[in-house]
Amino acid sequence: MSRTMTVQPDTLPYVQRDVVLVTGPSGAGRTTSIRALEDLGYEVIDNLPLALMKPLLSSGPTDRPLAIGVDVRTRGFSAKSLQQVRDWMDEQADIHPSLLFLDCAPEVLLRRFSETRRKHPLAQDITPEDGIAQESDLLLPLRVGADVLIDTSELSPHDLNAQIAYWFGPEGSSGRSVSIESFSYKRGTPSGLDMVVDCRFLRNPHWDADLRPLDGRDGAVGDYIRQDPRYSQFHDKLVGLVEFLLPAYREEGKAYFSLGLGCTGGRHRSVYMVQTIAKRLAEQGWRVSIRHRELERGGRSALAKTERLIPL
Repeated sequence: MSRTMTVQPDTLPYVQRDVVLVTGPSGAGRTTSIRALEDLGYEVIDNLPLALMKPLLSSGPTDRPLAIGVDVRTRGFSAKSLQQVRDWMDEQADIHPSLLFLDCAPEVLLRRFSETRRKHPLAQDITPEDGIAQESDLLLPLRVGADVLIDTSELSPHDLNAQIAYWFGPEGSSGRSVSIESFSYKRGTPSGLDMVVDCRFLRNPHWDADLRPLDGRDGAVGDYIRQDPRYSQFHDKLVGLVEFLLPAYREEGKAYFSLGLGCTGGRHRSVYMVQTIAKRLAEQGWRVSIRHRELERGGRSALAKTERLIPL
């Protein structure tokens, strides 16, 4: 996945080193993912103290990508501190960073801890259920900001290994990945986006009392938005632009392309546009990751229908 940057003829090219930060709740599959990355040729370091990350990454590129496992047991860990390291990595010309978040339903985590008889790291003096809930709250900012999010609730170790290989295997094995995110302008524009498109001019389902409690993944909401006479032309032009840009970014060596679609509340118009554009790109063979920021903030129940699209 390393890429060479174009430079002037009188200078030497340099190679960006792929660095994957692997995190998520205890029991969600972080160790399995670390081992899978090691099998893919990554140099692996687990539970490196956060204070040592910048010195390590500042030591210069090598010929191998790097995966660093981080969780609540890591010395100096906090979601804010890890995000600061991730932001710093973005600023380094010789580092191509990714934040991989392994998620899992609380009831599945509880069952896994019960089956293995392991103690949850945050449940020393509280129940395992409370420890899992506390850890989920602690990690939520990282979940929202992840580059790749994999829900392991229904995945076997073999399935998880396949997902890791799919997202982080050798360059050229399955194309580039595209992240499409919906958001509310009331809460600000997400960081790290390559392109932002405003959907607030479209017909707003919020003003229909029957549609207001729903979100853009519901068919009735989509029907309502498509009745806007500007929708079809907007959709086709936007899809055409993205389809034009993706090959260009691929030629430039960019491994990820992130598109943000915003509306007023981040629940109807932007969500629907994310769903439709992601489906179109996945049908064309692109690896597409969907993120609905405001629905994520609404809790797991609001995410029940969230999907990740993989080319057929």
